[in-house]
Amino acid sequence: MLLVHGARAVVRVAERRTDPTNIWVKRLLRRRHKNVAAVALANKNARTAWALLAHGQNYRVDYAPSGRSA
Repeated sequence: MLLVHGARAVVRVAERRTDPTNIWVKRLLRRRHKNVAAVALANKNARTAWALLAHGQNYRVDYAPSGRSA
């Protein structure tokens, strides 16, 4: 529930910001309702948090995946 509330806050201010996450949200909002976009962002954040915890890593803004599956 807290992930969705946080995502709703991001969706609300997405039009005023230009970082990659907000650009992704803006493109999603053109296709989907704002509540669907909020849940999609919450899902994306949850998957990121799980991956960081599961692999014992720290979040890095400049991370680029290698393109191969593990």
